[in-house]
Amino acid sequence: MFSKGNLAVPCWLWRSMRKLFLLLSVLLFHAAHLEGKKDNQFIWKPGPWGRCSGDCGPGGVQSRALWCFHVEGWTSPLSNCDENNRPPKERSCFRVCDWHSDLFQWEVSDWHRCVLAPASAGQAPPRTAECVTAQHGLQDRTVRCVQKLNRTRVVNEICEHFAPQPPTEQACLIPCPRDCIVSEFSPWSECSKGCEKQLQHRTRAAIAPPLYGGSQCPNLTESRACDTPISCPLGEEEYTFSLKVGPWSKCRLPHLKEINLSGRAVLDFSSDSKERVTFQHQSYKPHHLSKPWDLDIGFQTRQVWCTRSDGKNAMLSLCVQDSFPLTVQSCIMPKDCETTEWSSWSPCSKTCRSGSLSPGFRSRHRNVKHVAIGGGKECPELLEKEACIVEELLQPCPRYAWRTSEWKECQVSLLLKQQDPHWHVTGPVCGGGIQTRDVYCAQSTPASTSQKAKEVSRPVKKTSCLGPAPSASQLCNLPCSTDCVVSSWSAWGLCVHESCRDPQGRKGFRLRRRHVLMESTGPAGHCPHLVESVPCEDPMCYRWLASEGICIPDHGKCGLGHRILKAVCQNDRGEDVSGSLCPASPPPERMACEIPCRMDCVLSEWTEWSSCSQSCSNKNSDGKQTRSRTILALAGEGGKPCPPNQALQEYRSCNDHSCMQLYWETLPWGPCSEDTLVTALNATIGWTGEATCGVGIQTRRVFCVKNHVGQVMAKRCPDSTRPETVRPCLLPCKKDCIVTAFSEWTPCPRSCQPGNTTVKQSRYRIIIQEAANGGQECPDTLFEERECEDISLCPIYRWKPQKWSPCILVPESVRQGIMGTSEACGKGVQTRAVSCISDDNQPAEMMECLKQTNGMPPLVQECTVPCRDDCTFTVWSKFTPCSTNCETTRSRRRQLTGKSRKREKCQDSDLYPLIETELCPCDVFISQPYGNWSDCLLPEGRRESQRGYRVQGDSKECGKGLRFRAIACSDKNGRPVDPSHCSSSGYIQEECVIPCPFDCKLSDWSSWGSCSSSCGIGVRIRSKWLKEKPYNGGRPCPRLDLKNQVHEAVPCYSECNQYSWVVEHWSPCKIHNELRSLRCGGGTQSRKIRCMNAADSEGGAVDNSLCSQDEIPPETQSCSLLCPSECVMSEWGPWSKCPQSCDPHSTQRRTRHLLRPSLNSRTCAEDSQVRPCLLNENCFQFQYNLTEWSTCQLSENATCGRGVRTRLLSCVRSDGKPVGVDQCEQRNLEKPQRMSIHCLVECAVNCQLSGWTAWTECSKTCGHGGQTSRARFIIMPTQGEGRPCPTELTQQKTCPVTPCYSWVLGNWSACKLEGGDCGEGVQIRSLSCMVHNGSSSQSAVSVDAALCGEMPFQDSILKQPCSVPCPGDCHLTEWSEWSTCELTCINGRSFETMGRQSRSRAFIVQSFENQDSCPQQVLETRPCTGGKCYHYTWKASLWNNNERTVWCQRSDGINVTGGCAPQARPAAIRQCNPACRKPFSYCTQGGVCGCEKGYREIMRSNGFLDYCMKVPGSEEKKADVKNLAGKNRPVNSKIHDIFKGWSLPPLDPDGRVKIWVYGVSGGGFLIMIFLVFTSYLLCKKPKPHQSTPPQQKPLTLAYDGDLDM
Repeated sequence: MFSKGNLAVPCWLWRSMRKLFLLLSVLLFHAAHLEGKKDNQFIWKPGPWGRCSGDCGPGGVQSRALWCFHVEGWTSPLSNCDENNRPPKERSCFRVCDWHSDLFQWEVSDWHRCVLAPASAGQAPPRTAECVTAQHGLQDRTVRCVQKLNRTRVVNEICEHFAPQPPTEQACLIPCPRDCIVSEFSPWSECSKGCEKQLQHRTRAAIAPPLYGGSQCPNLTESRACDTPISCPLGEEEYTFSLKVGPWSKCRLPHLKEINLSGRAVLDFSSDSKERVTFQHQSYKPHHLSKPWDLDIGFQTRQVWCTRSDGKNAMLSLCVQDSFPLTVQSCIMPKDCETTEWSSWSPCSKTCRSGSLSPGFRSRHRNVKHVAIGGGKECPELLEKEACIVEELLQPCPRYAWRTSEWKECQVSLLLKQQDPHWHVTGPVCGGGIQTRDVYCAQSTPASTSQKAKEVSRPVKKTSCLGPAPSASQLCNLPCSTDCVVSSWSAWGLCVHESCRDPQGRKGFRLRRRHVLMESTGPAGHCPHLVESVPCEDPMCYRWLASEGICIPDHGKCGLGHRILKAVCQNDRGEDVSGSLCPASPPPERMACEIPCRMDCVLSEWTEWSSCSQSCSNKNSDGKQTRSRTILALAGEGGKPCPPNQALQEYRSCNDHSCMQLYWETLPWGPCSEDTLVTALNATIGWTGEATCGVGIQTRRVFCVKNHVGQVMAKRCPDSTRPETVRPCLLPCKKDCIVTAFSEWTPCPRSCQPGNTTVKQSRYRIIIQEAANGGQECPDTLFEERECEDISLCPIYRWKPQKWSPCILVPESVRQGIMGTSEACGKGVQTRAVSCISDDNQPAEMMECLKQTNGMPPLVQECTVPCRDDCTFTVWSKFTPCSTNCETTRSRRRQLTGKSRKREKCQDSDLYPLIETELCPCDVFISQPYGNWSDCLLPEGRRESQRGYRVQGDSKECGKGLRFRAIACSDKNGRPVDPSHCSSSGYIQEECVIPCPFDCKLSDWSSWGSCSSSCGIGVRIRSKWLKEKPYNGGRPCPRLDLKNQVHEAVPCYSECNQYSWVVEHWSPCKIHNELRSLRCGGGTQSRKIRCMNAADSEGGAVDNSLCSQDEIPPETQSCSLLCPSECVMSEWGPWSKCPQSCDPHSTQRRTRHLLRPSLNSRTCAEDSQVRPCLLNENCFQFQYNLTEWSTCQLSENATCGRGVRTRLLSCVRSDGKPVGVDQCEQRNLEKPQRMSIHCLVECAVNCQLSGWTAWTECSKTCGHGGQTSRARFIIMPTQGEGRPCPTELTQQKTCPVTPCYSWVLGNWSACKLEGGDCGEGVQIRSLSCMVHNGSSSQSAVSVDAALCGEMPFQDSILKQPCSVPCPGDCHLTEWSEWSTCELTCINGRSFETMGRQSRSRAFIVQSFENQDSCPQQVLETRPCTGGKCYHYTWKASLWNNNERTVWCQRSDGINVTGGCAPQARPAAIRQCNPACRKPFSYCTQGGVCGCEKGYREIMRSNGFLDYCMKVPGSEEKKADVKNLAGKNRPVNSKIHDIFKGWSLPPLDPDGRVKIWVYGVSGGGFLIMIFLVFTSYLLCKKPKPHQSTPPQQKPLTLAYDGDLDM
């Protein structure tokens, strides 16, 4: 229990808590309010959408950035923005890829009509009257992005990826509105004589329709009453009456009550109609599958009434004459065409997915059940096609590419046969040729299957491959073989052992060698042997070579002494070797000699041994060498005497070996064959890198040959020089034959085939790689053929019409009710059933017959049941037979029957002829040549393919042929007939000749001439000369010289030591003065010289001219024989060598030594000489000399292809003298690298042509002017100097003129009213078979209908409704002629491509009472091509009493109404405003007041006439009246009168101002300026704005004309 005091505490506490709660609530509310304000202060802002990424198509994704922005514009963390309002960051999109360009496209509609551009604000729209040429307009069109397959619309961004959006709006011009343009009126029609009221009329035709808002055509007719001199008395007007017939009503069935149920008509209760009645007829049963189709026969009626010539109706009795027109007739109830339901859709034509993504198509069809009858609705389309969308599941379509086989072997003979048709193989051929390959189309194999190297696609039709096919032939080259070029033989070597490493026996060999200058080329290139040997005895591989020093006396200065010998051991190649190798002991180091004393005889040193006189020894002679020495000084008293002459010469034998040399001969290397050992080794090491082929061995035979004898035992030749007999080689890989798979069988025809035909199908395969090196051979069968199975023969369908039913008339009750007559006669209809049957008379669907024929035979036709009063006849008899004579006729007859024989009207033979006569057919035909002669055509020869290549020479290209000219064949009456009646081929032919082309013929090359130089480089020449010139397009000749020759020059090289001078020893010195006792002093000595060929083993002399004449040695020389007391010196030694640079500061020296001192101790002559090294005197430099490259040299067996160009190397001394190449080689000069390069001589290839194609179909199916042609193609164009391609690659000939048969519609007949005088009737026209020859000059002639084939069954084109106006009727005229084609043009330039032309029908009013019932005039316009631009201008006649005629004229001279701009129309009436009331004034043509003749106008300043002033003396001078036309300037024509009295006239006779007038005027003008300026300076006042008084010059000019008054 609480006390009262205690209760106060909780109350206070409660109050305090309540206040606190309120405070917290307020705080929370405020915080929430602030939070709410915070939410509104931050908003989401998205960025632009990024690019669509991901998969192509609708599966793409697009993203964008999001930011959180404060309302004041600064960004903040995303958490401050409300997540619930967050915009999406991603969305799906359509990702456009490049291949989509095949799926989507811009679809653009045509431009819509050009409409006037809306006027801008504040601008009034232009009025029509203000339009001058055209107005600015706008035209728009619809542009949208669509999917190609189904044309559905997609977003524009997809198409914008590939192409910018086409514009949707463009500016255009609208020509000014143009009114309808009509021609001039025709003359008024004639009025007939009579008293009744008549109208006459005139009409005009529309030339151009109203365009662009122009006004409609005015009335095309004008009528007016005729002027009648007297009017008819009342009631006595003369009228004419006409029986007018109305149009036939629609065909209808009679009501039940209208039928007389006497068995004639039968009720048909099977139909839905309550009172539908059919007359008796044949049910149309075309086929047992179709239900019977009933032809309902009804009736139709028409009204007949009598009209008066003033247009009013009159009593019928006033019009009816003998017979009343038919007002009811039978008819067929119209029935529409009936078709079956649509078939199901065919499968889509696209069965695979191709890169183009173009849609496929599918179709469905329906068949005709019943054709339209009686004007019912015609059959609709029977075939419907639509695009079908390609399914994604389809396999990709195969792709095709061109493939080729490997090139076949090179055929040189083809080119050689071109050059010489009589060429035949005589030996190996080489050089340029032609090689071919097969080109075929095959499916591109996908990358996944391309690893199978052997799998080759099967060939397909060549049309499947796009792009140009690879070349099937090319030029090629068979390498020519050339033999080695070798140097001349070296000198014989010393006698050496066969092997110096293992010397055995006393027999050895002497060798001589030659080396290869140029290697052999080609497979059959051969090198001769390079080493020859002869056997010898006492061989030595090493021998001592001693060199002697000078003689040194043993005691004192003369007498006996010794020479020091220096011996060196050398091998057989002349190289220094160790002395231990020489077998014998070295020669002694000293050798005895003698130095002559003062009185001794002095002899020279021995000369070198001469060259051997023979290279070998034969039976008759051996080789010899000599050496000699001469007496230099005679002996004195007591001195040692000189030896006899015989002791001055020494001889020794040389080259004593036999001339029968031995050498190794080799045969060519054999084929590379497999070697088991090498192959096993190769399998492990892979020597070639291709383990499949490996290394094999080649062998050859080697045997020893003795010169001039033949093969000898192998041991006779040195084994060390034996060539190798085995070498490794690369085994050629085995190449199996590779063929393609067989192509698909050519398809058998799916459709049926006519007649008893056998169709074959075939397939083929192509050899891609021929077998080689023992590979698997190619199969024999490359082409297979078989007959197609299950080929169905085409059934032939035809119509089978039944018999016509009896003629069905209008029901009797209907006839009696309408016509009041009961006789069952007159016009009716009869029907028949027509069925479709096959060849074997089986019923078939109607559609089968409709496909094979032009239409369906008629099911209904009109018929007539003769009335009692009608004429009846028997049927026509057969025609009488014809005789063989062409002029005869044949006839047929008929007779009247029954009561007709007694009626007069039936016996009128003009109306009812009883005999018909026609000309008999005649078999006489006339042929006439037509067209030009064809080209000369050669008979087709057999074209055989030589290794897959068709050669021009295989077919005949020239010689005798035939040319053809077509004929036109006609019968006796000039009607064209088939040309087979005149000639079996349709041609006349005659022989012709195509001249054969003859090539330029040259002789064979002459043999090469000798080299022009005997030492070093010269030129060799060969030539060929012209034998026959080319003609008729043969190969042209190369460029010939004046002698009609072609030369070929090549550099040549002659070894400089090949021919050399050989000298014998000098004879003893012959003293001039022999009377001297000592016989010493000066004298002469001589020697013999001869020219020798170094290669001649016999050593015989040759003609001296072969040796260099510059180097000819002297045959005599002066000499001296020293006396005993004179000092004797030895001969000079050789000069020391100069440096190679020939430096002029360097010198060369030579020495000699004392042989015998003089008696009187005089000093002897000098023992040494020095001279400077002077270039080209005693010092020479050497360099290699290169010739230019030669022309391209071919092998002897080649005419073109790869050859060699060579250049030659020689050595030339610095003074220009050629020397041996060894001189340059000794100095180690740098040799050029290449002495020969490959080159190509262009092959002269004749133009290669394909065979002629088959003749094309005639360009016209019949008649004149048809052409047939055939063509051939260039397989390989002309190369080099080959025969050029013919310019004409096509041949044409005119087709035989076959007659053209066609169904021709006749002209419409007059309007048949069937008994009436005017009203509605029918026009008919006939369809006749006509023949013509297709030329415009010959008219068509009617012939038998059977020649045109089946007649097209179309009644609608043979009958049409028409009307004949009654007198007094208001009616339309016939159509006017079409106007000329006119284009809409602006300023003479065409505004459109298609023009338009118009025609019109005007109405004719024949009585004023009928004006209200007149039809509207009719205007018809159609587009046309080839239009012109016309312009329209106003024309006016001359004024007559201030009036004239104004009309509009077209630019071609036609006067029209409309077309000219109304605002530009000139005035037709002339009047002045204000009127001319001044004395002597009148209104001029310009519409202003002028003065009469003899008076001059005085004009006011405003241009109007003030008054007329009389011209003084005008009577005598006959001054013209001035017509100022409102201007105050005098007319030029009066100026002559003004200046007539002047002595110096200022004007020429032609009215031009003279030059002095300009000078005077200029001077006066300057004086005036000076005066004005001076007066201005004098009279200048302080007032600045005072103006000068106005000049009176205009007034002066106005009265210029009064100077002569």
